[in-house]
Amino acid sequence: MDSDLFDLLAIGLVAVIGLFTLLALMVRQDLAPRAGLTREGRWLLTGALGTGLLAFSLKMAVAAVLVQAPGGTVAPLIAAAYRPPPAEEEAAAPPVALPAGPQAAPAYVWEALPLQAPEPADNPGNAAKIALGERLFHETRLSGRGTQSCSSCHDLYAKAGGDRRPTALGEAGQSGPRNTPTVWNAAFQSVLFWDGRAPSLEEQAKGPILNPMEMNLDSPGEAERRLAADPGYRRDFARAFGDGEVTFNRIAQALAAFERTLITPDSAYDRFVRGDATALSQAQLRGMALFESVGCVLCHKGPAFSDASLLGGQAPRRHFPANPTAYEDQYPLLLEDGRRGVWRVPSLRNVALTGPWLHNGSVDRLEEVVRIMASAQLGRSGRLTAWRGQDRALHRIERSPLSPREVADIVAFLNALSSDSLLARQQAATGKHAGAMPAG
Repeated sequence: MDSDLFDLLAIGLVAVIGLFTLLALMVRQDLAPRAGLTREGRWLLTGALGTGLLAFSLKMAVAAVLVQAPGGTVAPLIAAAYRPPPAEEEAAAPPVALPAGPQAAPAYVWEALPLQAPEPADNPGNAAKIALGERLFHETRLSGRGTQSCSSCHDLYAKAGGDRRPTALGEAGQSGPRNTPTVWNAAFQSVLFWDGRAPSLEEQAKGPILNPMEMNLDSPGEAERRLAADPGYRRDFARAFGDGEVTFNRIAQALAAFERTLITPDSAYDRFVRGDATALSQAQLRGMALFESVGCVLCHKGPAFSDASLLGGQAPRRHFPANPTAYEDQYPLLLEDGRRGVWRVPSLRNVALTGPWLHNGSVDRLEEVVRIMASAQLGRSGRLTAWRGQDRALHRIERSPLSPREVADIVAFLNALSSDSLLARQQAATGKHAGAMPAG
């Protein structure tokens, strides 16, 4: 209760006491003698008139309180007595709880790669189909001159599923425009090829066979004719699909079924996330923290380390380079006509084993790739101009380049994404210690 209201009530109380005293004197000295009232009659008259005076005083006190403090008295009463009906849309909507203040961003969740790749309902894998796919993966009759197979560009072990060339080398020595992606863990990608034009492994498998710069086969019918002429293939197709019919779609399905077995959920990172606290070195742990804080996880997220993943991926393509830097001239990163390309976000699984890197294979040091991506994609090259909608103004943000120590730690973490079994197979295939390409 505020001081003004308290003062008003105090004055009213004094006035009521004074009036009651005056009333008692009037009854005793004037009204009672004139009316010839006894002692009991005087008290009765005084009580009746005093009760009326008291009731009037209480009404005046209530009125004073309502006038002085309407927000705490009248408003709640009005709100309780009258609530206008909500609009029809509002009445149907559930109540929304507004946050009391700014909320912290949810923590990034690190996940291990599943032990099995997802497969489509129209192409379930089975042992016979997978075995057929593996045979087709090494089949040179699927190329025009009979000299190329899928494995010609995708050496599974010695070159970690790629060819370790800047760009692919097709039939008759033709050089393609793009670096060869690894087939390892391609089963987790939602789109395939550098431009993301293939929506599935089945569709991707058809492309190189018919591409004039790769395997250069004339037509799907020619692939079917060549394989159907082999009784062994007719027998293998019957085991895989229930009958011996050889079709181009079935060739692609068998290849896709085999490629879905080419997964590597056995890296040091996977062991760490699954509970082995000793799996990562201190440098790798620092690199893991930087990978999140610098912003690498904005594009290379989830267990497949790619936003082009079937496992929670949302935006499979990105402009690259997003920001102008000196790197785009040093490693011709722009398209032939000078535009910035839009590329599928590649998985970083086994990235330390699959150089040279980027869509044109122009970089042969993983440390340099980290510097390029931090600068061209994340703006870590000095000052960055950013728009903040809250105050409708442009702000200059200091985004210093990564230090040599930070780059080394991130590279150490990227090495932790290499598969233990693939490293062992690579060492056996090459007869020497396998690992990342040397830093320059």
